[in-house]
Amino acid sequence: MNGTTKNFAGSIQTLRKAAVIGASAAAFLMLAVPAQADLITNGGFETTTAGNGQLGFNTFATGWSSTAYNFVFAPGTADTTGATGIDGGLSLWGTGNGGVDALVVSPNGGNFVAADPVYDSGPITQTINGLTVGDVYALSFYYGGAQQYTFNGPTTEGWDVSLGSQTQDTPVLSNGNHEFTGWYSETFDYTATSSSELLSFMAVGSPPGLPPFAVLDGVSLNPTPEPGTLPLLFTGLMSGLTVLRSKKWLKR
Repeated sequence: MNGTTKNFAGSIQTLRKAAVIGASAAAFLMLAVPAQADLITNGGFETTTAGNGQLGFNTFATGWSSTAYNFVFAPGTADTTGATGIDGGLSLWGTGNGGVDALVVSPNGGNFVAADPVYDSGPITQTINGLTVGDVYALSFYYGGAQQYTFNGPTTEGWDVSLGSQTQDTPVLSNGNHEFTGWYSETFDYTATSSSELLSFMAVGSPPGLPPFAVLDGVSLNPTPEPGTLPLLFTGLMSGLTVLRSKKWLKR
């Protein structure tokens, strides 16, 4: 191995050592940044006053408000025992009642919400406090599309999602007769304009008369990394190089 090759190999080894030390330093610096908890209350709709039912009518989900035809279902009940609302019993198509697809719970697990977008429609809302004006927050959730049991025909489902005056829309899903679309994940970024803002999920879909139901679960809202934390890795790398120089591992 000639001198040039040795010097090159030595430089690579030096950079590897610097990267290891730098990554450790960056990790330490990032741990020093205070972590902020999810700002959503009861994002999985697990805490209710009376289990399955129509939200705001015969059951309530802690932290959420609803005055429309929106329901909460426990796992395995939407296509079996169903829930009771202001118009009586309601179920969704699934393999439990002869539907095409298994009406599985979301990756979040547990309860989920189902909302009719074309009959007595209205939003599911929660007031979010503790926001910092100008900061960006990532709202994440799972959603999908189902159809009310005993009705026939293809449907579409989606959600309009607002934080304060800012609204973003999920893709509208196409759902076949007696089918379930499965669960999809979505993340929207919102910039806070007030320390307290209203979060709203409004179901959308079609057609009337073949009741589509948009489903929702696993809602979370977290601040995105501040720009000031992005240079931490560079700072850590430079710290690693400084340590190497101090040990005389770098030579001209």
